[in-house]
Amino acid sequence: MQLLKDRILAEGKVLPGNIIKVDGFLNHRVDTRLMEAIAEEFKKYFDVSDITMVLTAEASGIALATICAQKYNVPMVFAKKAKSDNIEGGLYHSEVFSYTYKKKVTQLLSKEWMTSTDRVLIVDDFMANGEAVRGLCDLVDQAGATLVGIGIAVEKGFQGGGDRLRDMDLNYHALAVIDSADENGIVFRPDEI
Repeated sequence: MQLLKDRILAEGKVLPGNIIKVDGFLNHRVDTRLMEAIAEEFKKYFDVSDITMVLTAEASGIALATICAQKYNVPMVFAKKAKSDNIEGGLYHSEVFSYTYKKKVTQLLSKEWMTSTDRVLIVDDFMANGEAVRGLCDLVDQAGATLVGIGIAVEKGFQGGGDRLRDMDLNYHALAVIDSADENGIVFRPDEI
């Protein structure tokens, strides 16, 4: 998606450790028009008329997933990082290693909000090693729901998470795959289309 790539090149920053900072438009300060364009772009890769929900992980994926769910006229559900007192009944849970926080985190989802009749589109803003998405896939499996697809706005291709998902033959698509990022700049993988 050229619009997204242009924003990454114009406003993104590469920090030490190959950290790619896109929080000025994607996951801290949110450009809602860009999010709408991303939601429209995902419609090229996924049959959104065939989903019952958009699923994401807490916290930075919530903005994009919400706009996608609104455009597709389905609920947005997010996996929480901690159990709160207002969750009743059983939980699906998956442990993953967080690249961002450098520790294991647990993803939790109330069994009330996803069942075997659901058809799920996973959406996230950013993917490094793919652990958060792997955990979301595990939650879908635990519910016996159907995974329709996985849409990622920005993938750090050099960390291998997207390649692992592609190798699993999932309906996976990232809109901007970064092959390298360092003090010399950001290089994108050529589009798959």
